[in-house]
Amino acid sequence: MSINRRNFLKGSLFGTGAALSAFAGATSYEDVERSIKNGLQHGSSKKPLFNMCGYAAPKIPVVRIGYIGLGSRGSWAVNRMLNIKDIEVTALCDVNENAVKKSQQTLSNFKKQPAKEYFGDEYAWKKLCEQEDIDLIYIVTPWKWHVPMALYAMECGKHVAVEVPAATTMEDCWKLVEASERTKKHCMQLENCCYDFFEILTINMVQKGLFGEVMHGEGAYIHDLLGSLFGEPDYPGWRWDENHKSGNPYPTHGLGPICWAMNINRGDKMEYLTSMSTNDFMMQAFAQEQAQKHDYYKPMAKMKYRGNMNTSVIRTNKGKTIMLQHDVTSPRPYSRIHVLSGTKAFAQKYPESGKIAFGHEFIGSDKMKELEEQYTPEVVKHISDIAKVIGGHGGMDFIMDWRMIDCLRNGLPLDMDVYDAALWSCITPLSIRSAANRSNSVDVPDFTRGAWKNNLPVDLTLRGGGDTGIIKKI
Repeated sequence: MSINRRNFLKGSLFGTGAALSAFAGATSYEDVERSIKNGLQHGSSKKPLFNMCGYAAPKIPVVRIGYIGLGSRGSWAVNRMLNIKDIEVTALCDVNENAVKKSQQTLSNFKKQPAKEYFGDEYAWKKLCEQEDIDLIYIVTPWKWHVPMALYAMECGKHVAVEVPAATTMEDCWKLVEASERTKKHCMQLENCCYDFFEILTINMVQKGLFGEVMHGEGAYIHDLLGSLFGEPDYPGWRWDENHKSGNPYPTHGLGPICWAMNINRGDKMEYLTSMSTNDFMMQAFAQEQAQKHDYYKPMAKMKYRGNMNTSVIRTNKGKTIMLQHDVTSPRPYSRIHVLSGTKAFAQKYPESGKIAFGHEFIGSDKMKELEEQYTPEVVKHISDIAKVIGGHGGMDFIMDWRMIDCLRNGLPLDMDVYDAALWSCITPLSIRSAANRSNSVDVPDFTRGAWKNNLPVDLTLRGGGDTGIIKKI
C-alpha cells in the first residue's frame, strides 16, 4: 500500500457504518448551506496542485476496467464496452451476487476471460479499487457512493469514470478536484449528452465560427417521471432522495453541451447563478392519491416536496448567460432544449429533430443535411454508424465510451476533466441555496483556480488517436 493511500485511509472514516454520511449528499437546507461555505473556504484557500485540463496521462495499450454497480444501467455499460477492442474487464462488483453473475455471463458471451468478482458486502468495492490489474474504474452506483468510490479509486492509482452527477455537495466537488490533481488520475463524469449527434454537431459549428459569438445557451432535463419517482412497494425509486430540496438536482445533461459550446473552464468561466422554483403542484397530490390504494405511499403523502419546475440562470465572466431547467413531474414531452444563440446563427434541438437558423427562419432539410456532412466532428464520423447499431441512448453512450478508451490508449487528454465534473455538479447545491433565499444570486466557484484563462477548448478531432478497434460489424 502506498504512503498516499495509507494516509488517505488513516485520515478518513471509510469502513465504518457512519462514514458515508459525510459523502452522502446534504439532507437539509442547513446541510447544503454548511457544505457550500466549507467547500468555498476549502477551495479558495489552496492553489492548484496540477492542471488536469489538457493533461495526457501515459498510454495504456490495453485498458483494464473494473465496474462498480451492475444494475440495469451498469450491466448495459459492461455490454457496450465489450464491443471495443483493446479493453479487458478484470473486475465486477455489486452488492447483489446475481448482478455480478449476470455480467460475468456477458463476458463469457463475448468470449472474454472471467473477471474477479466482488459482492455481498456494501464495501466490497474497496477491494476492487485495490486490485492491481485495473487501469480504469467505471462507477454506476447510487449517487451517495460516487464521491467515496471515486476518491478511493484515485488514491489507489486508478483513473475514474463516474456516472452523473459526480458529486452532490460543494465540499465533495472540491475533494474530487484536489484528488485528481494530486494523483494525476483522470476523473471523468460520464456525461453522454455531450456526444449526442445534434449537440456535438452544433458545438463543432461554433468552434468553426458559424455561430459567431455565442451569447446565450439553454439546457434542461424535462422528463415526465412522476410515477417512477416514488417507486413501487418492492422497488423504491432511485430518485426519491432528491425530491425534497428545491433546486436543480440533475443539471448536467443540459449543461454539459452548453459549456463545451461556450468554452466554460476553457476561456470563460461562470460567475454567479440565480435560481427559482415553482411550488409543488403534483408530487404530494400524486402520493396522496396512491396512498388511498396502497399503504406503501402513506408516509410519502404526508411529506413536503420541492417545486415541479426549477429555472436557474447563470452569468459568465464574459457577460454571457445560460438558462437551465429541471422538471420531472409535469405531463409534457421530453426535452433537453439545447439552444445556442449566437451573433450569426441559432440552434434548437427540441422538439426533435433539431433545427438551425442563420437568420429569421430555420434552414430546410437539404441545407441541414449539407451542414451535417460538412460539420459533424471527426470523432463522431469515425464511429457513428456502428454507434447507432450498438446503441445507448441512440448511440451517444457508445461514442462516449469509445472516445474515452481511445484517449486513454493513446495517451491523449480526455474531453471531460475533473473541473467539468465539479462545476457541472455544483449547480445542484448552488441552485438549492439561491432558490431558498428568494432567488438571490450566489457565486459559482472557479475549480480551475485561474487556469480557465489559458485552457484550450475541447478538441473534437481524433488528435492522433482513432486506432481503437470495434468488435461488432455493421
